[in-house]
Amino acid sequence: MNKKEPLVSVIMNCLNGEKYLKEAIDSVYAQTYKNWEIIFWDNCSTDKTAQIAKSYNKKLRYFKGEKTVIIAAARNKALAQTNGEFIAFLDCDDLWLPEKLEKQILLFYNDAKTAIVTSNAICFNQKGNCSLFCRSKPKIGYVFRELLSNYYICLSSAIIRRSVLDDIGEWFDPRFSYVEDGDLFLRITYKWYLDYVDEPLAKYRIHNLNLICTRPDLPPKETEMMIDKFISLYPSFETNYKQELIKIRYYVQYYFALIDWQHRENSLVRKRLRPFLFIYPRALVPFVVSIFPYSCYKIFLRFFNKYIRHITMS
Repeated sequence: MNKKEPLVSVIMNCLNGEKYLKEAIDSVYAQTYKNWEIIFWDNCSTDKTAQIAKSYNKKLRYFKGEKTVIIAAARNKALAQTNGEFIAFLDCDDLWLPEKLEKQILLFYNDAKTAIVTSNAICFNQKGNCSLFCRSKPKIGYVFRELLSNYYICLSSAIIRRSVLDDIGEWFDPRFSYVEDGDLFLRITYKWYLDYVDEPLAKYRIHNLNLICTRPDLPPKETEMMIDKFISLYPSFETNYKQELIKIRYYVQYYFALIDWQHRENSLVRKRLRPFLFIYPRALVPFVVSIFPYSCYKIFLRFFNKYIRHITMS
């Protein structure tokens, strides 16, 4: 081991994640960068999680909570056990490519103000279908405004400078289960610099137990809470980020409208989307066709997207 390499603490939180766990842990042990520790926080699993985690050597430090807590609180408990100068994250159903840590740690030395280094990621499912998390290289630097408008950080691709967590005061907000990482990274980039490796260094697994599938109400609900939080935290936030807030509020109302539609609250769908009809053409689809069952939504949306591409290319 090169003694000059700073220690990286890898946070792994797990609740009944035995299915993909060994593959995830093995991807850390396969890193070309060797100075790391895994802080493994077992959120009171009842499957074989503990048995799998404890089968590794002392580079994996296993902890188990007294009771199951919300994911943000569990991440904070793991963070409290870290010794590293840098903090990385790997969810127990995701993977790292072998050179991830090596390539990202180098970027922290380009600028002392660099607080986060992230990378692209490969999104994949059990059918073998793959896509890139970021379709084009995002902006680097002081990117709070860009992230607010078009969030592009995959948690399992991110590394944070540990000292920055003390600077911002609050770690993960324990109210959140879905936007807990987005809230943290946005608060960091409000003041600090972000750098990016323009290649996929992590793999994000898509499956039917992803939180967005099991709790589709959480993304819009928690996004709304997060924005209210920023308004209270940052002076003149609504004025300084007016256009970004319009886009976010559209996103919130759009997804609430889809949920209302599934619950056959068709009038609420149109009420939510009416203020955005002349700003975001996509809102027209559920607004117009919500007289039909929700099952028709994707069919109409597919034809609408084809039409938009056609007139754009004409």
